Amino acid sequence: MPPPAAAPTVRSLALALGLSRTTVSDALAGSPRVDPGTAQRVREAAQAAGYVRNPLAGALMSELRRSRGSTFRGVLAAIDLDEEGRPPFAAKYNHELQLGAAERAAELGFKVELFGVGQGVVSIHRLDSILHSRSIHGLIFLPSWRDPDFSKLDWMRYAGVYTDYIIERPALHSICCGHYRAMMSVLQRLTALGYRRPGLFLDRLHDERLQHRWEAAFLAYGHRNPAVTPVPTHVVDPVNREGFVRWFRQYKPDVVLGHHTEAIGWMEDCGAKLPATHGFVCLNVLRKTRPCAGLDLQPRILGARGAEIVIAQLQRNEIGVPVWPTTTTIPARWVDGPTLRRPPQKSAKANAAAMAPA
Repeated sequence: MPPPAAAPTVRSLALALGLSRTTVSDALAGSPRVDPGTAQRVREAAQAAGYVRNPLAGALMSELRRSRGSTFRGVLAAIDLDEEGRPPFAAKYNHELQLGAAERAAELGFKVELFGVGQGVVSIHRLDSILHSRSIHGLIFLPSWRDPDFSKLDWMRYAGVYTDYIIERPALHSICCGHYRAMMSVLQRLTALGYRRPGLFLDRLHDERLQHRWEAAFLAYGHRNPAVTPVPTHVVDPVNREGFVRWFRQYKPDVVLGHHTEAIGWMEDCGAKLPATHGFVCLNVLRKTRPCAGLDLQPRILGARGAEIVIAQLQRNEIGVPVWPTTTTIPARWVDGPTLRRPPQKSAKANAAAMAPA
């Protein structure tokens, strides 16, 4: 069997066309320095030969020319969409994602730069031009409060990942917290602590953004676990004191789960004494305004994994919208706090019996 033909390179194209490697490279990169007729001839020859340009190689040479041989550090773009109506806590979460991506990217020889896009910043078209001129091909999209649309970017140049649940325009790989798994784990913990009437309250828009994963896990656990009697969920837009108090007094949950730690005060106004009579769990401790138990959604870990996904795509030369977009999930981390009762302590006699040899 004859050996497989070598993959076409800039050098082999230059030899076949009788041009310099610089001319062929510039033509493939779309440089205006090359005569349009020559550029067209190069592109046609490259297509016929099955040539595929590696964006990392181009970025490397560009950076080396600028830095005159210093250590190369590739650049990834963290893209944050400027939106009306996005709540303040979302900016804090996105910042943590960006820090995690930057830390991991640095370990892998890249750096991350933040680019704002949208109203009052730059347009998608302008962003596309900036990224192209900077030879930036790896994109990390920070979560958008509403359905984002980055389909107008020239996706023949980029590899990307979305750091939240599904993005459809375009359909990219995504990285997010495992919300369903996290809720199941929390409810199991609360049951072990003796809570029997868990109650869940959520902002409706937030619930919809996560495709109802918090609520779905809560309802499934209550349906399948005879040890608990969950109360009806309180999903409204927006969450406010009046509606919460009415729900709390009507259904009398013994432990409440939600994002708004202001609800601890609302519970206390209704006579609850935490943790003696009631409990509270914050579903994202990054949002807490007072000490409490809850979940750390680990945005820095999510950002780090997002950077790894993009860099791996670049290293494999996988540019463009993936044929089969995947979703990677990271477990949330439990954080103890003063709003839950402590686990029952075993007696000294029981501890000694458990440690005795069989």
